[in-house]
Amino acid sequence: MAEGLRERKKRETRQRIADVAMGLFLQRGFDNVTVAEVARAADVSVNTVFNYFRTKEDLFLDRGEESEDMLARAVRERRAGETAVEAVRRDFFEALDAGDWRYGMSEGLDLFTQRVRESLALQSRVRMLDVNREDRLARTLAEETDADPDDLTPRLVAAQICAAVRTLTRHFAMRQTAGEDAALIRADVREHAERAFDLLERGVGGYCPRPEPGTLSLPRVAERSTPAPR
Repeated sequence: MAEGLRERKKRETRQRIADVAMGLFLQRGFDNVTVAEVARAADVSVNTVFNYFRTKEDLFLDRGEESEDMLARAVRERRAGETAVEAVRRDFFEALDAGDWRYGMSEGLDLFTQRVRESLALQSRVRMLDVNREDRLARTLAEETDADPDDLTPRLVAAQICAAVRTLTRHFAMRQTAGEDAALIRADVREHAERAFDLLERGVGGYCPRPEPGTLSLPRVAERSTPAPR
């Protein structure tokens, strides 16, 4: 469905406010900028800012909703025969190669990370974002595998995937903050990521495959052959 004029104007207004706010936050620090200052710079009222963003932290993390849902979305949109880990792996490397923001492997992450470290409020919000991302992934895995409500497997798998992604993202941020070139870091992160996803696939890689077309059902966890005793 085509976007209507009203929806487009609302989207553009939201984006303008977020862009202005981020410019001020990066320049002066999150805690040193007020919502009123953002409103004046964006030529809107304070009420308008809060119509689009519930909190000041949401102004800084204006892509928070998308970030929280990215892993769950990768699983929901996985290809036929592709497992949850394989889907996240593919999405991660596509973002890494494109320098896309969603896994924190983009230019300018160092200043973004510095601003988060300077603000206790932002640190708390980022931790909550991580919690929500893992929860969404776990719920999606449970839905996709028709897991029993008492089955902890979706949460265990989600925790492992999120831990791997979080560790890779933090490694990139730490090195970029130290002044290393982003392109060189990405090349090194690729090696670490290959190893990380290899480890995940050996442990939970057969979990949550999407059925092939025409397939009635698949086991919740792929069977693994038992090696013959030596």
